[in-house]
Amino acid sequence: MRQLNFVIIFILCLAFGLFTIENTELGTIHVVPGLQVQAPIAVELLLAVGLGAVFAWLFSIWTRLQRLLVYSQQVRKKNVQIKELENKIEQFQAEVQSLKLALPPAGDSLKDEVQAMAQ
Repeated sequence: MRQLNFVIIFILCLAFGLFTIENTELGTIHVVPGLQVQAPIAVELLLAVGLGAVFAWLFSIWTRLQRLLVYSQQVRKKNVQIKELENKIEQFQAEVQSLKLALPPAGDSLKDEVQAMAQ
């Protein structure tokens, strides 16, 4: 996948380079009313692409942070669920132990059943 990305980026940069070589005429940029800048079209294009790349990078960082926040919230919820389930397991184990103590030994009830069948 990285090789495919490299090839695509390489082709785009090559096309961009050839385009800038062919467009060296001056162009006017109207920044704000009353402020104009004249520069070669290649430089203007380079600045526009650079700004676009910076904005794309900032946007990708922003989306990663949002995903990280959502993921961390999900992890916290899962940890709370795990703690609750562990507490329930401990309660059930204690309940099972208390029920085991209340039951008669298994051997005695078996003897009683055998004697009842024999009569």
